[in-house]
Amino acid sequence: MRKALAQARLAMRLGEVPIGCVIVRDGEIIGKGYNRRNTDRTSLAHAEMTAIRRANKSIGDWRLEDCTLYVTLEPCQMCAGAIIQARIPRVVIGADSDKAGCGGSIINILQNPEFMHQAQVVRGVMEEECSAMLKTFFRELRRRSREEKAGCAGAETSSDA
Repeated sequence: MRKALAQARLAMRLGEVPIGCVIVRDGEIIGKGYNRRNTDRTSLAHAEMTAIRRANKSIGDWRLEDCTLYVTLEPCQMCAGAIIQARIPRVVIGADSDKAGCGGSIINILQNPEFMHQAQVVRGVMEEECSAMLKTFFRELRRRSREEKAGCAGAETSSDA
């Protein structure tokens, strides 16, 4: 999870929501990624999607059957679906996502018995660190937004004069 947090810090440096992911096979990282939706201007640039794509390329197969995926925030519906499609058998989650979590918080795509494949889910690994990074990011984002609004309001009143 420490390596996933390092990926999340890369996202934060870009001004992106700090979410990071690594995929491990036989003790080696074979795929890693971080959130780049705004940077790449695509809704597909989630940490998990990038890590899965890189892991596929690394081993030359779409199946990631002997792997563990570590992610700092519970996967959304798209990423949870991709994890199941990639046949990843184990998912380790840092922080839960009560807004978009599809590993059990809202729904549980990762362990839905209706699907042909399910993943073992381990929750709360380094939860405090993962959660703190996200809270710090959003607190700073709200602060900057307030400052920008206050700056715009001040500029409007001075130009009205």
